[in-house]
Amino acid sequence: MEKRRSCWLFLIILLSSMLAGCTAENGPADTVLSYYQALAAKDADRLSLLSCADWEAQAQVDLQSFGAVTVSLEEPACEQAGEDGGYTLISCTGKILADYGNEVLEIDLSDRTYLTANEGGEWRMCGYR
Repeated sequence: MEKRRSCWLFLIILLSSMLAGCTAENGPADTVLSYYQALAAKDADRLSLLSCADWEAQAQVDLQSFGAVTVSLEEPACEQAGEDGGYTLISCTGKILADYGNEVLEIDLSDRTYLTANEGGEWRMCGYR
């Protein structure tokens, strides 16, 4: 009986730990990185989920601009760089590589500062400048 109770307790603790990991909030830098991963994977649904309501249409425009090319990321990394006007600012390094077949366009992620905000309890990509 004691052994059975110990097994149940272990399973409850294990399940609780797993659920806590599933609901853990990603930070704003992780959101920008996930945004670009979704863009490279051409995952329109995920891109929308990662975008602020005001940015969602532009996110789809960005996605469409890569529609006819193969997109990959080269060593992307992002980190928090401050705050401004209600946004958490993110700086990134790495590149987007857009392969047009006979030419590869490199877009340097460090050329922009990314804007993120917490909407509905989730960090979202809200644009860049």
